[in-house]
Amino acid sequence: MRLLLTLALTSILYSCGNNSKEPEQNITEPSLTTPVINYTVPKYFRHDTTLFTEGLLIHNGQLFESTGSPEELIQTKSLIGTIDLTTGRMHKKVELDKTKYFGEGIVFFKDKLYQLTYKNKIGFIYDAKSFKQLGTFHYSNEEGWSLTSDGLNLIMSDGTDKLTFLNPENLQPVKTLGVTLNGMPVGKLNELEFIKGFIYANVWRTNNIVKIDPHNGKVTGQLDLSSLSAKAKSKNPNAEVMNGIAYDSASDEIYVTGKLWPNIYQISFTH
Repeated sequence: MRLLLTLALTSILYSCGNNSKEPEQNITEPSLTTPVINYTVPKYFRHDTTLFTEGLLIHNGQLFESTGSPEELIQTKSLIGTIDLTTGRMHKKVELDKTKYFGEGIVFFKDKLYQLTYKNKIGFIYDAKSFKQLGTFHYSNEEGWSLTSDGLNLIMSDGTDKLTFLNPENLQPVKTLGVTLNGMPVGKLNELEFIKGFIYANVWRTNNIVKIDPHNGKVTGQLDLSSLSAKAKSKNPNAEVMNGIAYDSASDEIYVTGKLWPNIYQISFTH
């Protein structure tokens, strides 16, 4: 009887402890009950471990990366540049003043490059060829995290369960899309990529990428990249969370990485 009482009390205390750490507004993280998307890793490449990855994409056959600059990581910078997959080095195109701005996600649209900042509620617009700054834009989201495009609008994440669709002509919101899994909101949506009609999103502080139907916001599948995260941390103990997914529509290849990861991985899955 004492044993049963002890187990019951332990269960209650454990349950209370977990409930106290639940995210606000009942927002959930995706689970492996979501249909799992199996993948293989045909290749991997070097990646500079000073790069705190915030955005990853392919443009005109080149791999671009944008990075942030946490104060506690003095080696980091807020950059945009191309990545040499042979050496892992970045060829810098843009650098923000890290005392003022924390660089976030990027997207190319027509002849321009757009970049978000973390908490300034301001984005930067550059010429897509010269990378000269053309202007700025403002958004009302509390934070800026990532950008992608469906070919008509820019799509922005802000760390919540909502995606904001922006008109590329005036950068004003067109609509917001709530992302759900089995009817429950999925929060912490981070780096984005649009692949063949679906939005793929890294989920911050997890090793998951979710596949989102842009028509209704429902999560239709999930990639679990725990094994790649473990490999990254075995090579670089300072490696942080997975973040970054890029799609090359010309070659139909997909690349992923993470913050301070020593490698970029080409992954293959049905999409």
